[in-house]
Amino acid sequence: MRPPRRPIHTVSAWVRRQPPKVKAFLAVVSGMAALALLRIVVHDHDNLFVAAEAVHSIGICVLIYKLMKEKTCAGLSLKSQELTAIFLAVRLYCSFVMEYDIHTLLDSATLGTTLWVIYMIRFRLKSSYMEDKDNFAIYYVVGPCALLALVIHPSTSHHFVNRIFWAFCVYLEAVSVLPQLRVMQNTKIVEPFTAHYVFALGVARFLSCAHWVLQVLDTRGHLLVALGYGLWPSMVLISEIVQTFILADFCYYYIKSVVGGQLVLRLPSGVV
Repeated sequence: MRPPRRPIHTVSAWVRRQPPKVKAFLAVVSGMAALALLRIVVHDHDNLFVAAEAVHSIGICVLIYKLMKEKTCAGLSLKSQELTAIFLAVRLYCSFVMEYDIHTLLDSATLGTTLWVIYMIRFRLKSSYMEDKDNFAIYYVVGPCALLALVIHPSTSHHFVNRIFWAFCVYLEAVSVLPQLRVMQNTKIVEPFTAHYVFALGVARFLSCAHWVLQVLDTRGHLLVALGYGLWPSMVLISEIVQTFILADFCYYYIKSVVGGQLVLRLPSGVV
């Protein structure tokens, strides 16, 4: 006699059978419900941005633990780490010249650990680096982000170059995870520590997106005016939403795998 199926398995099976439009609708509804919950639970919504950076740092710590314990960097994308280091370095520079605060300290810590991960992959654990799987051409994202930053950037009173840098790091952050997703797409099997790290990125992206959306709602749209005029305020929100949706599908399969008690995450075709 077959054991009864868990509710989570029944729901996930039903979701898998739905057409793409229904899945997208369910994702939007779930995101709106999570936003509503955060708006009720978290009183100071600025803390969500701090929480996002803290979760990102935790994800990096998971990578450090993986590299130190297992002595392998298999399944990790060096290119994603390099893109992360680039946008963090640019954002850190912007923080120093524009708004020195707690975000500067968090970015400094995250940049330091990211550089250590890059060093380990590039030198100490190079033999286990899956270079053939990490085949995403980063100029496909760096170039367009730079061009977009030249066209659409803040209209504040800061120096023109600093405003370009600010926009560039916002756009690059939104797509920095793409090489890591390509590695997972090529391998189809994601070991636990890498899955934990990417899930942490997904949570961090959602918290950051929630911070901006709720801040706009709290200020009744005045925050958009404070960010400047033109397309820039809208691009900030779009970048946050893009970051969240890029990782949404992976996070779904991660949660499904954890609930099902699977240590190794196996991704079906077309997930990332």
